[in-house]
Amino acid sequence: MERGQPPEPASLSSIWYRGDYMSWSKLKQQLEGFLSPALNGRVEYRAPGYRYLPDKSGICYISVDKRNVLSMSDKSSLIRWYQTELDIKNDPGIRIPVTSEDIEAVRQATKGPVPEDRLIVMARSRKSTEHAKELLSAQTALTKSNFIVVANKFLVTPIEESMESGDMMLNILALLDRRVGKKRILGMAEKMELKHPAVRYFYELRRGTL
Repeated sequence: MERGQPPEPASLSSIWYRGDYMSWSKLKQQLEGFLSPALNGRVEYRAPGYRYLPDKSGICYISVDKRNVLSMSDKSSLIRWYQTELDIKNDPGIRIPVTSEDIEAVRQATKGPVPEDRLIVMARSRKSTEHAKELLSAQTALTKSNFIVVANKFLVTPIEESMESGDMMLNILALLDRRVGKKRILGMAEKMELKHPAVRYFYELRRGTL
């Protein structure tokens, strides 16, 4: 936990007023208050206009060094965006761990003796397929998500839940958060090997400031 951090939002009512989302200026102020000091000036929460409606998506975004790094239409993007589940399975940046429980589950599902090395291959293939489906689904959800809605949710969600969430935007906002300290960031390296390239990008960005 870094020094000088702002207090946790007190309650849901402090974030929403009369059932509506807070204004963009207030939301931006809240998010920037939680931003790691080392990223000030590099990471910004931006929007093309001032008025926003909760049912409008794509109205604001996170920029790094003045660039909308989460734009899938940017052909020069530093982030790899998947087209198919096979793209994910073939991504060398993703490493699927295989446990003894995974191997035993495959052993029970097969008929007849199977060499141990073959069981490991089969177990990894099974987990890789499942993970690819989950990751592609998360990417699709990101493209359809409303930043204002997710950001409001982030502000009233414990930081641990945002870190462990299957929502990529919550993961990203948490990685940028000053409440996640150096020890926690450095200890997440192995877990990041299972994350989408967009999440890994922000992880490396934050780790690079330590």
